[in-house]
This record gives sequence, C-alpha cells and structure tokens, in this order.
Amino acid sequence: MNDLTRENDLVDFGELSPAVNELLQKGVLAYRSDRTRADELFREALELSPHELPAYYCLYKIHTYMGNLEVAWTVANQGLAEATRQAGWALDPHSWPLKETAPGSAERFALYTLKALSFIQLKRGNKAEAMENLGILQLLDPPGHVGWTVIYELAQGVA
Repeated sequence: MNDLTRENDLVDFGELSPAVNELLQKGVLAYRSDRTRADELFREALELSPHELPAYYCLYKIHTYMGNLEVAWTVANQGLAEATRQAGWALDPHSWPLKETAPGSAERFALYTLKALSFIQLKRGNKAEAMENLGILQLLDPPGHVGWTVIYELAQGVA
C-alpha cells in the first residue's frame, strides 16, 4: 500500500497535499496494529505541513482513544491555534463570531476541536471547563453540526 490514491483512501480528509494525505492514510492503517507507528506517521505529516489541519485531528483523536489525555490536550490546543489563525479569529472562543461555518473550513475545524477539548476536559474530570466550552458551542453551532450535543449529553451523565 505504498502508492495510496484518492480512490483507495481509508478516510476522506478533504483537500490535502498528496504527501500529507499519504502519511495520514498510512497512519490510519497503522493505528489498527501499531499505535506507535501511527503516532510517528501523523507527527511526520504535521511536521511536513503544519497548516494542514487533519494531522492535528489524527493525533489528538488517537491519543484521546489511547487515554493519553495530556498529549491529546496539547495537540488539540495546537490544532485550535492553527485553525483560529487560518480563520482570522482570536484564540479565545468567547470572541468567535456567530456565523455559519462551512464543512472543511478552518472555522468548522476550530468548532470541532473545541468540542474535542470539551470531551478531553470531561475525561480529565474538569466538568466545569467542559461545560463552559459546550455552552460556547451551543451559541456558535446551535444545530450541532460538529457533534457537541453528544458530549453535552455525556456531561449530563457525569456526576
């Protein structure tokens, strides 16, 4: 599987450079049997092109799944910083504009990553911080396009 093409991608990450897409696809495949290798591939993609947001997503997602919440938290915050930079937004989500975000946009990635940070905070036992982020998402994404409502429901079940 050295010559991955768009037709046989395991995951559609959207518009990416071919080199980054190949690394991410290999990382997705490696995650099934070799999580260390997956981490290496995702980090290589991030180093190659730190402005391509899906590499942050892959890293924070696998580390969340593996319970490496500090690593997930750090990478998610790095991805959030890059997404807000690309969107022209302040890093503080309290100041983000109330506007519709397009799928695949830096703005949508920022919202999605704020949701991920809410989940990570919840897993870390920081329910108040998670709820604060979820409150922001409720204002910015009322229809729940980024899936924050699932995290909100989880938070309601956490004592």
